[in-house]
Amino acid sequence: MTTLPTSPAPLRPLDTRADRTWPLLAYSAVTAALLVFLRDVVAEGPLRLLQPVLFGAFLLSLLFAFQWKAAGWAKTLVYALGIVFVLPYMGQHNTSYFDLVIQMLIFAALALGLNIVVGLAGLLDLGYIAFFAVGAYLWGIFGSPQFGEITGNAAFAGGVNPALFWLFIPLAVAAAALVGVLIGLPVLKLKGDYLAIVTLGLGEVIRIFANNLEATNGPQGIDGIQSAPVPWLNGLAKSLGFAEDQYLLFFLYLLVLAVIGIVILVNHRLDRSKIGRSWIAIREDEVAAQAMGVPLLRTKLLAFATGASFAGAMGVIFAAKQAFIDPKSFDYFQSIGVLSMVILGGMGNIAGVMVGAVVVTMLNLMVLPTISEVMQAQFPNINQNLDPSKYQRLIFGLVLVFMMLYRPEGLVPSERRKSEMHDPEHNGPAPDSLTAENRLAGGNIGGHLSDGSAGEPLSPGLATRDNERTGSEK
Repeated sequence: MTTLPTSPAPLRPLDTRADRTWPLLAYSAVTAALLVFLRDVVAEGPLRLLQPVLFGAFLLSLLFAFQWKAAGWAKTLVYALGIVFVLPYMGQHNTSYFDLVIQMLIFAALALGLNIVVGLAGLLDLGYIAFFAVGAYLWGIFGSPQFGEITGNAAFAGGVNPALFWLFIPLAVAAAALVGVLIGLPVLKLKGDYLAIVTLGLGEVIRIFANNLEATNGPQGIDGIQSAPVPWLNGLAKSLGFAEDQYLLFFLYLLVLAVIGIVILVNHRLDRSKIGRSWIAIREDEVAAQAMGVPLLRTKLLAFATGASFAGAMGVIFAAKQAFIDPKSFDYFQSIGVLSMVILGGMGNIAGVMVGAVVVTMLNLMVLPTISEVMQAQFPNINQNLDPSKYQRLIFGLVLVFMMLYRPEGLVPSERRKSEMHDPEHNGPAPDSLTAENRLAGGNIGGHLSDGSAGEPLSPGLATRDNERTGSEK
């Protein structure tokens, strides 16, 4: 019996980076210690400006654990230190840290969902926040007294049983995916700017529905939204020293960690699957992808539905956290904000998109408000027009302009995106194949596209004719 020869395993490039296990541990320990032990020192006065600096420096340790070459046990230790000990400890002493981290993770999941649509499939969607609204209103209506007012049943005066919160998360995933398919069906034949404008309009349609329907309580919004009761987790929080008013944030912190873990896993698997390669092929060239057998409509709809499902799940969690939602929370500026997170962090890269979400959320909810409060405390008579928080969009717009000029691939780009933006050998844009140097080199692409004279290069298979006239001459 003969055995067939087996092909050798593909060679993997060696990681030539220097090992940074000990620098990673040292940096994480120092930044964590500074954040914890200086929390009271930077809580008052002008030193409050150091809060975003210390917190941002600590969050960088989590990014370095992902980016740097280090031992696996060291990376696990850094993640455990940050997620299990430091962040809950800071949230226990200052609830605003818990609130900020939860918001970061919610927007990170939204950005990861939009990254599938924009970063992988190349479909510019400016109405993405509509799927977030679908999930939020789904639980907001059923999980609040609004459901009792709609049905007129006294049994639902406080909404449905809060334990059904767990059921509404998958329901929101399915509902948002369905809305994504319904929105995608009529518009996915469009491309580029046309697709962006139409999706922006459809996103505004969802918001206008929420602003006018009686079930959503119109512009007044829905309040009194409940969350799932978790008695055993409340007992754990009490034993850890959390106050009773912090139980909900402790529960939501653990919940968004679990959900973001699932979202990252799904993104990772999709990026390396046949579907992910089909999305990338469509992004690069639809005609070539279709010629190779990729079903365009079905693959695009799958991208819309997958990205929308993440937003739907996070909408339920957002409604439970805020306990109040209204149409203003889902305007088109929110869609542009999430898109900015994807662009700023690095399209197509999971870590980059999450970094973009963290940077934008910190800028909006921590950096600018802290600067504004310190300025008002130190200069009570200062002109209110100089309040930095009022120039949030201007500041962020300038940040994006500088990013597009000096680092268009994003803060943490994928290797594919980096190779698209820069030539690896020249560290700049790839040279044009039809330059004078290439035309003179007979074997290169531009070498045989000339008629022998020093004139302009010609297209293959075409030559000039003596009697050729332009359209205006005929």
